Amino acid sequence: MKIFRWFILFSLVAFVSCESRIHEYKIGVIYNLEGSQSSLDIPSAKGAELAAELINSQDGINGRKLTLILYDGKSDPSVIKKATRKLIFEDKVSVIIGFNDTDMVLASAPIAAENEVIFITSGATSPKLPEQVPAYLFLSCFGDNVQAAVLAEYSYERHGLSSCYVLTDENMDFTKLLSRYFMERYTELGGKILKESFFKGGEQDYSDFVVEIQKINPQPKMLFVSAGPDDVGNIIAQFRAASITQPIFGGDSYDTPLLLETAGATTDEVYYTTHFLVEEYTDNIYFTTPPTNDQEVAQEPIIKYITSYKDKYGTIPVSSFAALGYDAVMLVADMYRRASGTKPEELLSTLSGTKNFPGVTGMLSYVNGQRIPQKGVTLIKILNGKLVFLESIVPTIVSNP
Repeated sequence: MKIFRWFILFSLVAFVSCESRIHEYKIGVIYNLEGSQSSLDIPSAKGAELAAELINSQDGINGRKLTLILYDGKSDPSVIKKATRKLIFEDKVSVIIGFNDTDMVLASAPIAAENEVIFITSGATSPKLPEQVPAYLFLSCFGDNVQAAVLAEYSYERHGLSSCYVLTDENMDFTKLLSRYFMERYTELGGKILKESFFKGGEQDYSDFVVEIQKINPQPKMLFVSAGPDDVGNIIAQFRAASITQPIFGGDSYDTPLLLETAGATTDEVYYTTHFLVEEYTDNIYFTTPPTNDQEVAQEPIIKYITSYKDKYGTIPVSSFAALGYDAVMLVADMYRRASGTKPEELLSTLSGTKNFPGVTGMLSYVNGQRIPQKGVTLIKILNGKLVFLESIVPTIVSNP
């Protein structure tokens, strides 16, 4: 009789445990909360956590709780690989989101794909990623070829900056691809690359490049600096201290508070592309980047995101990467709501068919079998240490990946 009672108790525990798993949707999340990528990834993790809280406060997904399982990748591919395997084999997730850097994605996404787990990168912008990780990898952000084309067209066509010095971090796929796409479009337009030089990420002394630029005759009209978030502020600070005053252009790795903290409050004539900008004018009035080319963007999700973020964290978002993390979770929630089931093929088909998803960073659609969404690019200028929104742009011509 005692054995029978224990059997019944064990069965009930197992049933409750099973029911708990059935009645929740899980998302695996890996962001680098430490190391070289932390200034981009910490905001994304905050945005992702905010999205999950809002979803659960509104009865979850189809009445089921959404659970985020977040691991710190520590900006270390070996740690990221272990975290990915843990999410797949121990936590049993069907989808993983994360990262704002291509190299970090490539440490995780292939493992996910091998095990039929969807991977959505919220901020890694390499347009080569879908071909590197077939079928199961999606971007929820624009590609580097798109933001590079915006930078080339804006600098050459709008400002007549017809010659350029390019400085590229040779250790990152992101920086190398961004420079390549920029130079392709810039030279197509008629711009001249006077010289491209390379450095290794993490360097502290850029005096050799200062001398190199100063020796170029005639001087370049602009500089294109393709660097990671930990380096770009230091580079700009040293260039400006050496009286190199030409406009400096770069990509979304500039979108971190580290830039102005390092380069200084008087930083001027720096232009960069990013995904979203919000500024607060009063306690309840916000300016957000407008839609591009008459694209309809639902304002309610944007205002909800901003006000909820401020309520939770006590400040408005410090970069667009918080919105990207938020959008990635909301995109997965939308997929779960619409899917006929949770088998890999059912989720994959549902996500691939996403049309006009109203993200904070723009309306998102996957069209013609593409796994990179069509979205506009936000262009920012730093003027006397302040971020100034210029416009949202869709480039006229984009280089092939």
